Amino acid sequence: MCGIVGYVGQRKAVDVVLDGLRRLEYRGYDSAGVALVADGTLGLAKKAGKLANLEASLDEAGLPESTCGIGHTRWATHGVPSDRNAHPHLSADGGVALIHNGIIENFGQLRGELEAEGLHFVSETDTEVAAQLLGREYAIDGDLTEAMTRVCARLEGAFTLLAVAADDPDTVVGARRNSPLVVGVGEGEYFLASDVAAFIAYTTEAIELGQDRIVTITREGLSVRDFHGNPSEGRPYSVDWDLTAAEKGGYETFMRKEINEQPTAVADTLRGRIDGSGQIVLDEVRMSDQDFRDIDKVFIIACGTSYHAGLVTKYAIEHWTRIPCEVELASEFRYRDPVLDRSTLVIAISQSGETMDTLMALRHAKDQKARVLSISNTVGSTIPRESDAVLYTRAGIEVAVASTKAFLTQLAACYLVGLHLAQIRGIMYADEVKAVLDELVATPDKINMLLKDMEPVRDLARASAEFGRVLFIGRHVGYPVALEGALKLKELAYIHAEGFAAGELKHGPISLIEAGTPVIAIVPSPRGRSLLHDKILSNIQEVKARGAKVIAVCEAGDDITGVHADHVIETPASPTLLAPLLTAVPLQEFAAELATALGRDIDQPRNLAKSVTVE
Repeated sequence: MCGIVGYVGQRKAVDVVLDGLRRLEYRGYDSAGVALVADGTLGLAKKAGKLANLEASLDEAGLPESTCGIGHTRWATHGVPSDRNAHPHLSADGGVALIHNGIIENFGQLRGELEAEGLHFVSETDTEVAAQLLGREYAIDGDLTEAMTRVCARLEGAFTLLAVAADDPDTVVGARRNSPLVVGVGEGEYFLASDVAAFIAYTTEAIELGQDRIVTITREGLSVRDFHGNPSEGRPYSVDWDLTAAEKGGYETFMRKEINEQPTAVADTLRGRIDGSGQIVLDEVRMSDQDFRDIDKVFIIACGTSYHAGLVTKYAIEHWTRIPCEVELASEFRYRDPVLDRSTLVIAISQSGETMDTLMALRHAKDQKARVLSISNTVGSTIPRESDAVLYTRAGIEVAVASTKAFLTQLAACYLVGLHLAQIRGIMYADEVKAVLDELVATPDKINMLLKDMEPVRDLARASAEFGRVLFIGRHVGYPVALEGALKLKELAYIHAEGFAAGELKHGPISLIEAGTPVIAIVPSPRGRSLLHDKILSNIQEVKARGAKVIAVCEAGDDITGVHADHVIETPASPTLLAPLLTAVPLQEFAAELATALGRDIDQPRNLAKSVTVE
């Protein structure tokens, strides 16, 4: 969600902070602002809209020359996007500035308390409540760290806070609860940010902060404490990708770059997952083999694209392990009171490892004594830290808000988890596991082949741009792919797009079909599961009879589908369960090209955030 940057060092703080905010634009935002401290003064500038609006206003703002500051890009939760709701927010006396990611759930009560004391609010945000509280506490003893500690004891909800004070020009204090915050460590300089991308141009050394922690950075060093004031320590680590990973690398957009990085990302996710005895290994395991053998039920919890990866995983886990598996939207999971116990495995999928809905669902599962295995792209993030086992994807940074390589690497990781369960429980023989792994390892080359011939897909996308609706249909693992294809198109093009289980069309959705409506059908291989293939051909005929223009995504050599569809997009042959690693790719390209034809910003779609850190 919101992008947060703090800096203390020798450089011009405004340059460092703005550079960090640019690298966090992928998170999605609707306003931006900075606060700089120098010589007992606090300068503030903030504007609704893109960073360019903020930068254009800096000359008028009269900001001081400073080597200490904070910056923020806001994704609105409380109050409309506007200059006055943009962060930073100030204390009543203007001496303390604060920025915030997350939601303060008891802000109404706190605001009422402060208003009763005579304090006046200038914004609609929950953030200003924290700023006013911090200013009041800071006035007591002039210690920003102590003041932050007292404020955090009053706040309920999920939040990351960063603050500076006018009369303490070499200090930034941060706090985190259920929301991301990482420390960057340079030589004589320190950074705070919601993502390491913000400071990767300056240092690759970072410190992971635990839950409910307050961190203070100065030129001389840093200190960490818990919310009760007790000294604490973070975990140092080195970032294993560099600045070039966050650059476009010659592509017009980050999304195009990331689509084309998928062969490498999938290969990296699969690499080194087999030990010397032929066993699949996870990254971190705090479960015994017997714990895995005792599992009699699997729940997968996730949101958005990760949820679609989970839907595919259900087919694989039930087929390979014969364990019942359910897939749940994380935002709904704990509210329906699911039946969980020590024999339940909950698989939490989150690219960022900070998705608030998924984190809260995970904690509910842990409270019910279930085991949790997480799949994430972010080492050291909250969801993996609170899980019993972890498998990290190796997608590298994904800047575009709409996920592409994150989806494929999650699929690859989920397949590995399914095989791991089957292997450790003795359901699949070693040669059976190896056969699937061999197919998985061959997939990156197939994705690469597919990407070399995307121009026909782009042509179809441009030709479909005149329609206000595109429908997607699929069966078996093609159904989740249809859902993901529709989601990509909605995210990027802002048009009506829906994914359906193909057999459900006749139960109502077929009424949406009219002359010329593009329908993209994900067609299973004619090999092996011929019944599935026959069934979706019937569905294609149903929509064609009502005037639809059918684009079929099918296996190379499937001449039967070519007879029935208006257009065919061929993918390399693959086992049915693994086919989503291929069939999702042209749908990503289709969505990107159609959105481009409509003049959309495909890297930063409106209203969307990369990492959803509020529930």
